[in-house]
Amino acid sequence: VQLQASGGGLVQAGGSLRLSCAASGGTFSRYYMGWFRQAPGKEREFVAAIRWSGTGTLYADSVKGRFTISRNNAKSEVYLQMDSQKPEDTAVYYCAAATSLTGNSAYYTASSSYNFWGQGTQVTVSS
Repeated sequence: VQLQASGGGLVQAGGSLRLSCAASGGTFSRYYMGWFRQAPGKEREFVAAIRWSGTGTLYADSVKGRFTISRNNAKSEVYLQMDSQKPEDTAVYYCAAATSLTGNSAYYTASSSYNFWGQGTQVTVSS
């Protein structure tokens, strides 16, 4: 499975960006998809995840109410709409795919649960 993230850039605080991640080489509709981010000098952290069907979503507390994850299985794409952005959202954002099936949603907040990763896209929020 190959993942290609795009949509990053420079935005002012309070602004919006929409990240996209295109998947190829697998059965996209069977994967739990997630977004993670890594700021300079910090560990990679969970941002959001979405179930195979798109009916269930998870968010980190730091982005809840500001970010929205969605997916289009027909296009094999997952998205992250980021609104009301803050300087602390500055990071490289990665999309990832998890092939393991479990009813424990907390499982998908761990980076170790994901099998495939995109290359990352830089998001910079200026104050």
